Amino acid sequence: MNSSYETLQRCYESFRQKIDFCPEVALVLGSGLGDYADGIQVEAVLDYHEIEGFPVSTVAGHKGRFIFGYVKDVPVVIMQGRVHYYEGYSMEQVVLPIRLMKLMGAKVLFLTNASGGIHFDYHAGDFMLITGQIASFVPSPLIGPNMDELGVRFPDMSQVYQKDLQDIIRGAAKDLNIPLKEGTYIQFTGPAYESPEEIKMARALGADAVGMSTACEAVAANHMGMRVCGISCVTNLACGITDQPLTHEEVKETADRVAPLFKQLVTETIVRIYEGMKS
Repeated sequence: MNSSYETLQRCYESFRQKIDFCPEVALVLGSGLGDYADGIQVEAVLDYHEIEGFPVSTVAGHKGRFIFGYVKDVPVVIMQGRVHYYEGYSMEQVVLPIRLMKLMGAKVLFLTNASGGIHFDYHAGDFMLITGQIASFVPSPLIGPNMDELGVRFPDMSQVYQKDLQDIIRGAAKDLNIPLKEGTYIQFTGPAYESPEEIKMARALGADAVGMSTACEAVAANHMGMRVCGISCVTNLACGITDQPLTHEEVKETADRVAPLFKQLVTETIVRIYEGMKS
């Protein structure tokens, strides 16, 4: 057993000693979106500090804890604050929470984030269904000895975001009358926002939105056989699209403004995913 898997097992044992709950869906809340967890039926809370060997988020607005409970009647684990590569953690540590939620029992990973809009038709406050991703600009979380207990050495990445889950999100947005863009998400390391030239490059590569998380988490989840879907909240226009300087405050302000619609869309999506899992 390699050391990384041993660390993961220690985290899992630490979780089991404290929490008796089996989630079906795992939800990761991005910057400015963490308040969603306050509106669910909470059964238990586990602070990251309470888990042996677990990385702790240092970003403002990320509370750093797991919330266990129910969205309607769906058992969920919510990651209220993620850790990022730019915080100084290894990529292995960054995706450890995703792997842990799989061991907890979660079969579906629902990723959310705050992003910069690269597509010229995007505006601050838009929601983008993630239909694909570019993860080539951050280290792969699968580098190093393979954890055979989790997945194969060379996993297929032809459909990281499952098409049937995309259809569920489209249907939920349509029925709720919430406008929904669709596009490709690209992850850079951060923490600096991208230069205009880097955004030009990203657009040339086919990216529609950019951020500092998510893609690496989707790779790790796909490796483990989790089903993955994602929504990106475009909280600002990327550098070069607008002359305005980029700030983290702008990200949080936009996320707060669209939070009610975000909550509706996420809730309806989770309910529909669970219905599909039961049928």
